[in-house]
Amino acid sequence: MFDIGFTELLLVGIVALVVLGPDRLPGAVRTAGLWIGRIKRSFSSIKADIEREIGADEIRRQLHNEDILELEREMKAMKQHITAPLSSHSEPSPAPAPAAEPAPDTATSTRQDKSPQP
Repeated sequence: MFDIGFTELLLVGIVALVVLGPDRLPGAVRTAGLWIGRIKRSFSSIKADIEREIGADEIRRQLHNEDILELEREMKAMKQHITAPLSSHSEPSPAPAPAAEPAPDTATSTRQDKSPQP
């Protein structure tokens, strides 16, 4: 994460040993470890809270979209329910169209006209 190698850690340990001395160094390392642990736990707790909140936001968004879809379905059903009686009462049903008479076949009539004349 921080790209710290073994040599850098060894250098920090030697400097800490020189600065703090051999009798206070174990207490300082223990205290530093406790603080690092607390920081890691707080970061993981914050991360879990953020992930939980993001998940809750997605669930809320899905529920909201489902509510909108349900309202749209209800509106369509109401619209059909309202317009169906109006359309059946205001417009009379169309009368059946009379059957059309077949047109004379022009191909057969022209053949008869082209027959040889005596």
